[in-house]
Amino acid sequence: MSDERFKEWKFPKIENGKLTKYNWIVQHKDGLKLGNKTDIGAFTYINAKHGVEIQENVQIGSHCSIYSESTIDGKKGKVVLKKNCKIGSHTVIMPNVTIGENTIIGAHSFVNKDIPANIIAFGSPARVGKKQEVEKKESD
Repeated sequence: MSDERFKEWKFPKIENGKLTKYNWIVQHKDGLKLGNKTDIGAFTYINAKHGVEIQENVQIGSHCSIYSESTIDGKKGKVVLKKNCKIGSHTVIMPNVTIGENTIIGAHSFVNKDIPANIIAFGSPARVGKKQEVEKKESD
């Protein structure tokens, strides 16, 4: 992500169960750990009851759902989105999932297991499509 885009980035005001000014919502906000320079798309829902960690420079498309608890099947567990990962719009991430650094998840994916670093994954359920070459930045 361009550093210019986030030149004046500030942590958003997050109130439990209310839309942010960017039109995304968090339930159980005390369980959310949000890194710097994140971009979360409108109408994304985050349930952080059992922990959601979104590390720095993560981009999440619109209309995504991130669940640390599933009331359908009773699964629970922390979700971790590692540095520089990108989540395509309309993606669902289930409990107890970690998405690795620099990984891209294609739009409309259903992620129910860990996805390693430096991967492009997509589908329902999400599967690894290919490994991507990642340039190292001097700051890394």
